[in-house]
Amino acid sequence: MSDRHPPRWRPILRRLLAGIGIGVPLGIGILLVVSAEARYLLHGAYAEARLLLARRDIATLVGDSTTPAALRQRLALVLVAREYARDVLGLAVGSTYTSYAAVDRDTLLLVLSASRRDKLRPYTWSYPIVGTVPYKGFFDPGAARRAAQALEAEGYDTYLRPAGAFSTLGYFSDPLLSTVVERDTMELVATVLHELAHRTLYVRSHTPFNESFASFVGYRGAAAFFYARGDSMDAERALARWRDERALDGFYAELARRLDSAYAVPLGAVALARARTTLFGWARNQLMGPVGQRLETYDWRWFARAPLNNAVVIAQRIYRQDLHLFEEMYLQSGGDLPRAIRDIQVRVLTDPATDPYAALYSLPGAATTRRPGVAPPSVAAQALGFGDPLDGDGVRRRPQGNPAEARHVADLSVRGVHRLPQLGVDLVERPAVLLQIL
Repeated sequence: MSDRHPPRWRPILRRLLAGIGIGVPLGIGILLVVSAEARYLLHGAYAEARLLLARRDIATLVGDSTTPAALRQRLALVLVAREYARDVLGLAVGSTYTSYAAVDRDTLLLVLSASRRDKLRPYTWSYPIVGTVPYKGFFDPGAARRAAQALEAEGYDTYLRPAGAFSTLGYFSDPLLSTVVERDTMELVATVLHELAHRTLYVRSHTPFNESFASFVGYRGAAAFFYARGDSMDAERALARWRDERALDGFYAELARRLDSAYAVPLGAVALARARTTLFGWARNQLMGPVGQRLETYDWRWFARAPLNNAVVIAQRIYRQDLHLFEEMYLQSGGDLPRAIRDIQVRVLTDPATDPYAALYSLPGAATTRRPGVAPPSVAAQALGFGDPLDGDGVRRRPQGNPAEARHVADLSVRGVHRLPQLGVDLVERPAVLLQIL
């Protein structure tokens, strides 16, 4: 019978820790060298960490007399808008926009979109939790341009646009960035409500629905908010912007329909170039003419000078897809925006269809056979007049706000919290997309 000695745990533990200390950094280093996506995610995490570390409490800044008066006024407006979003609109606010972070540049990040040249089909990126998204944000401008050039070398259309904000949609307490605060008061409030709409309802891998819903909440909500404060000027500007968004939705839907029709048959290089030149020429003429001249809040000259290709069309449509369906929900609610928001949540979260738009297609009077994002002939025809049909004499006139609707929205807003009836469903927050571009 041999003697048994207890194992020498201390040397074993030292060797184990040494192996971990060498192996883990080595593994991470190898991953970063061979994986561009790993480097991208690490850089994004680093940029997000810097922003989070730079946060300052908004309430403290508002109460600090050394804070510049203009900044203090805008930060105070954000706090009031958050309360309105929570208490009146019923949005999930969490701790979003309770802090502020100054950014040392006017463009926070560049956003890349891409598409095949012969198909109106987005190039997509997939990530855990996030799902599939049709764009990619870069904090590093050089990396964004290199990524665009690489896709162009493979034959894709690309489009890079600046963005002043992004959102983790509840995974972190997102600060209000200086790039957002610099916007005018109407756009500032609309951006706050847009972001909080994402926290309230997000459907994985359905970016156009998520962004279009947030645009609806942002501009309709901003109008109600400013009416409640007695600021009819900003309220009417928000409604005008919402009309512009719906007009542009109609225009880009019609352009997408024409492009889809042209791309439906195989085209050689020469025929493809000719078709694209013709269709994008038509689009530019519309933006320089009847479409652009009709816009109330956008400078048509920007649209006329901006590049046009498949990637641009896809990027523009992300935020403007079937907006009339959200407007129909609002009108069916009798102008009760909190009720409309909740009805949309209930429809989307209880509908068995995988496409959230399918839940809105079931509206009385809404088309049920349409493919998401493709306008039917009636909407496309209106799109050429953009926003409403021709008047009886055939003259397109600038749309005017409805005074009765405005008074109704203001009345709804002043009442305070809406006690909506229980509809027998738990409205839980959907998983948030990391780096959701606003």
